Amino acid sequence: MSADNEPTIIGFLCNWCSYAGADMAGTSRQAYPANIRIIRVPCSGRVDPLLIVKCFEGGADAVLVAGCHPGDCHYIEGNYYGRRRFALLRELLDFMGIEKERFRIEWVSASEGKRFAKIVSEFTEDMTKLGSRKVS
Repeated sequence: MSADNEPTIIGFLCNWCSYAGADMAGTSRQAYPANIRIIRVPCSGRVDPLLIVKCFEGGADAVLVAGCHPGDCHYIEGNYYGRRRFALLRELLDFMGIEKERFRIEWVSASEGKRFAKIVSEFTEDMTKLGSRKVS
């Protein structure tokens, strides 16, 4: 958690949908916490699970991966591929001593700015309740 007790959330957002959704949230003045650090990626399916683990090792309190809705991926099956990989990662997180609740995958389209803001707000609230992650 940062000095102001806000959890540090790393967000990997798909260029084609979720990043545009975050942009829509900003341009339509939807309020959401500023504690998310957004990383724009070509596709949610291209986010390597090892990169997510590295975020936790680096001190992130939580990680959000957001991509196109299933069936709407710009790369046809990228989000399906990512969903399978992240399901396996979630099973390994407990083994690594990281609560599963600290990792979240969401589907956000380019027109869902309000939904993106709600997801980030709820995730921040959940992580604030869960508290800071103990890095060993």
